[in-house]
Amino acid sequence: MIERSQLANGIRVVTERMEGVPSATLGIWVESGSRHEAPERSGISHFIEHLLFKGTDTRSAADIAEEIDSVGGVLNAFTGKECTCYYARVLAEDVDLAAGVLSDLFLNSVFDEEEIDRERGVILQEISQGEDTPDEFIHDVFNVNYWRDHPLGLPICGYVDTVSPLRRSDFLDFMAERYRPDRIVVAAAGNLRHSDVLAWVERDFGSLGGLSSVIAEDPPAVHQGLFAVDKSLEQLHLCLGTPGISQGSEDRYTAYLLNTALGGGMSSRLFQEIREKRGRAYSVYSFLSCYRDTGYLGVYAGTSTEWAEEVVSLVIDELRDVARHGLRPDELERSKRQLKGGMLLGLETSDSRMSRLAKNEIYFGRHFTIDEVSKRIDSTSNEEIIEFAERLTRADSIGLALLGKVGERDLGANLSNGLGFGN
Repeated sequence: MIERSQLANGIRVVTERMEGVPSATLGIWVESGSRHEAPERSGISHFIEHLLFKGTDTRSAADIAEEIDSVGGVLNAFTGKECTCYYARVLAEDVDLAAGVLSDLFLNSVFDEEEIDRERGVILQEISQGEDTPDEFIHDVFNVNYWRDHPLGLPICGYVDTVSPLRRSDFLDFMAERYRPDRIVVAAAGNLRHSDVLAWVERDFGSLGGLSSVIAEDPPAVHQGLFAVDKSLEQLHLCLGTPGISQGSEDRYTAYLLNTALGGGMSSRLFQEIREKRGRAYSVYSFLSCYRDTGYLGVYAGTSTEWAEEVVSLVIDELRDVARHGLRPDELERSKRQLKGGMLLGLETSDSRMSRLAKNEIYFGRHFTIDEVSKRIDSTSNEEIIEFAERLTRADSIGLALLGKVGERDLGANLSNGLGFGN
């Protein structure tokens, strides 16, 4: 059973009772992420997420960790482009304990100067680690070039020269601007009651006041072309992208199905054609990056320099084929079953249900039942997929990022000349 309430100060509370499960997950979501940062403060949202675990007026960093560990629970957080979430998953009998810890770190963190400097070092190492992980770093290369000069294109962790100067006052100012009741959603799922969660939120957060600062959220302009970073690596990593959908797009079920068929698993077109039939990549997949007002469909592959042109050509060929013919009847049906099955399996745990509640509230302001989503998936036609795929294959909006020995064999020039779908 899903229930929703809203406090007088604007905080939204959404819960789902899951009878028979032993756990419960509480999450505090803030509609604020790296998209809402000034370029010179890139990475501040992620830095704040780290700092909220570093001590409060009554708990040290060790106390926070030990209190949840002592009951076998999980306490964690993550920062995204548009949201930041702090959550705890515990046994149902320990929900009050988890609620108390979450409230304390969210409301009473002290931002100790020594802890800030220590955590800055951790984050700088995290940035370096990301740059040393090419199958992850290629996505940053793509984003920062494809959505050039827009906050959505910047890496969530920020850069060394934007994270290094940040001081305590910067964090406090940012929280005062963004961590306001109108930006907060508390989501909870598992063996719990809505009335208990609401009572906790009213008690600890009811006096929180103010409104968040208004920040323009214009969608980014797309920068078509080739983005190459030459680096001595054994593999050539590539990320190809083309404009896709926003989170709330009416075409989202069409996009989900196309993405599933194209590169959403071992039976997908790209996996079968590029890895299984030709052996040109170990890892190849497609994905959807979707935000409030924009998004793109991307394809990642790790291959060799000598096969890069062939792999890009194969990706384009598959997109062209879908744009011309759609999916085969058996392929469309299999993709629908895969999508629905994955959705149901992904909702077996209280933390996944908590996330679904929060995202539906943030992006739609309402809940979608499993039956409703399944019917939307089932009703998607091949004609809709063809129409959507045709929009993806417009050559003037395609971007391709390369990371590796790009200078070999004039790879960059060859791909740049051949980039585009044509007629």
